[in-house]
Amino acid sequence: MMMEQNVAQSLGLTEEAFMKIAGVLGREPNVTELGMFGVMYSEHCSYASSKPVLKVFPTEGSRLLVRAGEGDAGVIDIGEGLALVFKIESHNHPSAVEPFQGAATGVGGIIRDVFTMGARPIALLNSLRFGRLESPRTQQLVRGVVGGIGFYGNVMGIPTVGGEVVFDETYDGNPLVNAMCVGVMKAEELTRARAEGEHNPVFYVGATTGRDGLGGASFASRDLSEASSADRPAVQVGDPFLEKLLLEACLELIQEGVVVSMKDMGAAGLVCSTSESAAAGGVGMKIDLEKVPRRAQGMTPYEILLSESQERMLLVIRKGEEQRARRIFEKWDLEAVEIGRVTDGDRFLVMNGSEVAADVPVSLLTRGAPVYEREAREVPQPVLSDEERRKLPQPRDWGAVLDRLLDSPTIASKRWVWEQYDHMVRTNTVVPPGADAAVLRLKGTRMALAVTCDGSGRYTALDPYRGGLLAVAESYRNLAACGAEPLAITNGLNFGNPQKPEVFWQFKRCVEGMAEACRVLETPVTGGNVSFYNENPAGAVDPTPIVGMVGILRDADRILTTGFKEQGDVVLLVGHLRDEIGASEYLKVIFGRKLGPVPMVNLPEEKALGSLMLDLAGRGLVRSSHDLSEGGLAVALAECAIKSSEGVGVKIEAGHWTQGLGWDALLFGEGAGRMLLTAKQEHEKEVLEAASRHGLPARRIGICHGREILIERVLQRSVEEMRHLYEGAFTRRLGETHVR
Repeated sequence: MMMEQNVAQSLGLTEEAFMKIAGVLGREPNVTELGMFGVMYSEHCSYASSKPVLKVFPTEGSRLLVRAGEGDAGVIDIGEGLALVFKIESHNHPSAVEPFQGAATGVGGIIRDVFTMGARPIALLNSLRFGRLESPRTQQLVRGVVGGIGFYGNVMGIPTVGGEVVFDETYDGNPLVNAMCVGVMKAEELTRARAEGEHNPVFYVGATTGRDGLGGASFASRDLSEASSADRPAVQVGDPFLEKLLLEACLELIQEGVVVSMKDMGAAGLVCSTSESAAAGGVGMKIDLEKVPRRAQGMTPYEILLSESQERMLLVIRKGEEQRARRIFEKWDLEAVEIGRVTDGDRFLVMNGSEVAADVPVSLLTRGAPVYEREAREVPQPVLSDEERRKLPQPRDWGAVLDRLLDSPTIASKRWVWEQYDHMVRTNTVVPPGADAAVLRLKGTRMALAVTCDGSGRYTALDPYRGGLLAVAESYRNLAACGAEPLAITNGLNFGNPQKPEVFWQFKRCVEGMAEACRVLETPVTGGNVSFYNENPAGAVDPTPIVGMVGILRDADRILTTGFKEQGDVVLLVGHLRDEIGASEYLKVIFGRKLGPVPMVNLPEEKALGSLMLDLAGRGLVRSSHDLSEGGLAVALAECAIKSSEGVGVKIEAGHWTQGLGWDALLFGEGAGRMLLTAKQEHEKEVLEAASRHGLPARRIGICHGREILIERVLQRSVEEMRHLYEGAFTRRLGETHVR
């Protein structure tokens, strides 16, 4: 047994797991079986460390049609017989090693997760984290990742409508690439990855199987190192042209009613899609690897089962409907092969012609994975003391501070990025990238979909609980800012090695914060992704929760946008003013300090703000809105002016409303729960009264005026000067050349 144990150890299986497997089987597992257990028990597939923590998420809601963990993506009912399907996934390690293909196949995988539920994908978003943009390596990663995302989405004809990009030295060498996809479907056409019906045929559809992507799930379950470039075979190669055919064929099969179950061959490839489909349906399965189409000679059963070649699907077809299914596959020029049958019981039998390649219980392979109760050790939270705060030099030129922030890559316009993407294909996009949230028409209805993707790495590094709260609250505010009703979230949780007690404490506290925010804001969790082992030789990345949130506008004519609209409109600020500069871009960019305290979060007030925005948008009282986040009030004012189609400026009337706050906190503090609004002067009183009814402080702070930002005696900048800095930050660093 020593040789098998050595193989098991090389595959990441613990001695305890190996002994349990051997005990249940009553024999030594063979090498193929060890490979199967190795990938299925990996952190990436089994969630061995995170499963106990994720149970705190609220996963119930009247709109939820599929609970978290019951499908490849979350599904919510939005009325009128329609459902939204959405999910977020990470592809961090592959993107670090092979940025173009790593990002491209990450997009391809999340698209399959959505259409496998029966939905037509209508939008893509992404959340990206890179190291210092001045670094040549970071620039290479940015070009590769952005190029891969644009390539795959553009070929598929799915608009990439939003997201975020953040730069920080913590991500040097370990970028985070989280992709989100949203689809829409008739609720009655919902399909699950749940194999049922003894003797129903199992079909393999799509690309042939090769050695690319071999061991991808295991690769994603260990730290990056100097030698990780040798893992290039674990990075898949994508073909979006083939995936487009696969999408159309699968949706037609569902509409024809011949499909019982459908699942993407993603992480852990064929072994995962077969065993998890069988486990979900409480059935067994028998497959023959000799029937699996291959593009490489001499592939072993181990390689066929574990390959993560892209653009492949596993379908269970209703018995007797095989010919109808084949005709649809042929219509779309797809290779489809019947490779097995659903069986009764709990047995997963893998044949290779006449030879048995593997014979294991489905339940042992799936639900039998070990669950770890990891040690959690609190990390001291570094804060800016009162004494250090007093010693910070007050800038002589607050306008120069604003210039620095508008030119910083994290705050600056991401136009260079999203211009690589086709965000108008299918003509549904109403509010394009660059706003608080993207908005898309839902054709055939009066409704519109609002969707956003946001995260909080620095906040979470400094205070994991508040970081979790803020990740959800910021996404909630993004949707509220456009007048939408937030409905539910998906998440991508990017952390370091969970075996390190400090990392696991960060993860645990962050999830607790996110869960509390979701409960209060009534945005249940539909699913998502946990990505551990985001570490490079310098250590772990900042713990980075990414929240993808969807919302609905019942009347697409009531959409609110960011830019100032007209001279003479009043400028109103809703929410509390607090003396907070901790964890801010101002503190980081101007002073190079990454210190708390992280801004406080009042969840009932965040909920009230969302209700207020629905009220104001519904009555047509507000002309523009923008939530305050990175860069605080000054950056929000600048962005509203820059995004004004008329270049409308603003005059801020400094006075009693400032409550005696210092200019640093007033202009650049990132306090939560605040919204910047404009309204016609005749509506000012109604807006302020509405805020009061919702229990929120609000005040007039200025008026839309001229072609500059003017804050009396403090700051003066023309809109054109600011636009030049804000829009040109990327091209000044990366050059004018696009990545296409």
